[in-house]
Amino acid sequence: MIIVTGAAGFIGSGLISKLNQDGFTNIIAVDDFSKIEKAENLEGKTIKERVERDSLFSWIDQNNRDLEFIFHIGARTDTTEFDKEIFDKLNVNYSKDIWNKCVEYQIPLVYASSAATYGLGEHGYDDDETTLSQLKPLNPYGDSKNEFDIWALQQEKKPLFWAGLKFFNVYGPNEYHKGRMASVIMHAYNQIKATDKMKLFRSHNPDFKDGEQMRDFIYVKDLIDVCIFLMHHRKNSGIYNLGSGQARTFKDLVINTFVSMDKTPDISFIDTPADIRDKYQYFTEANMSKLRSIGYDKPFHTLEEGVADYVKNYLSTGAYL
Repeated sequence: MIIVTGAAGFIGSGLISKLNQDGFTNIIAVDDFSKIEKAENLEGKTIKERVERDSLFSWIDQNNRDLEFIFHIGARTDTTEFDKEIFDKLNVNYSKDIWNKCVEYQIPLVYASSAATYGLGEHGYDDDETTLSQLKPLNPYGDSKNEFDIWALQQEKKPLFWAGLKFFNVYGPNEYHKGRMASVIMHAYNQIKATDKMKLFRSHNPDFKDGEQMRDFIYVKDLIDVCIFLMHHRKNSGIYNLGSGQARTFKDLVINTFVSMDKTPDISFIDTPADIRDKYQYFTEANMSKLRSIGYDKPFHTLEEGVADYVKNYLSTGAYL
């Protein structure tokens, strides 16, 4: 059996879809299933059992002999939430409890960290485990992810295999429920569909022109492929970046969305809200050499390929992964 936390969410549900495709059907889906807006993400998936988030640890105690792997994808990911207690409970302490169960029963673990740990990128975007304490995340979400990464590395007792993955800007199917936290591509698609236009944040940094702020956008299908690779690999434990390795501009992203919708690009700019300007990232790019060094050699989708697949095969039809 394979546990997937955050199972009804964006990445978790896509991971279950891929596991099913690969012949894994004894999936234990863990989530807060009271959130009905996420229900459609799991429709058509083959799942052995659904376990409520707060019941997971007693369930593991009773079923650990049959457990093969845990993907801990679930987390509170709202970067605009500033209640530290919520992140301590759901991101830090819950993750520690999963780690300890994996140690106790020697269950291999892959968990979701985040590129939000890098803050403004003062120390670059290298997944160097010796520099984690120097990182300065910009919000409590990033703090919580970095805090757990540091804690994990400090533990004398570790799971049989473990990997923390620093997800960069993930986009792709099954994020319909995410509202304001959905990817820029989904927001662009909806805005273009409604108005034939798209508004982007203006640059307030003289080093970047309007629309040329850059992010490392990674297609969710690539992210899932890496998770599956690590499930089979089960060595070289540690913390890894997970981005495309290639920063691209928001302008590139939106132009490709227009093109994929067979529309002529029409982009204008609005001021970045004053309350987030000092915490706005103008550039992120994952150094992917560490993951490549352990044998992951599959190419990632280019931005053009990923946007075209997402828009044409999912957003335009309302399809799910």
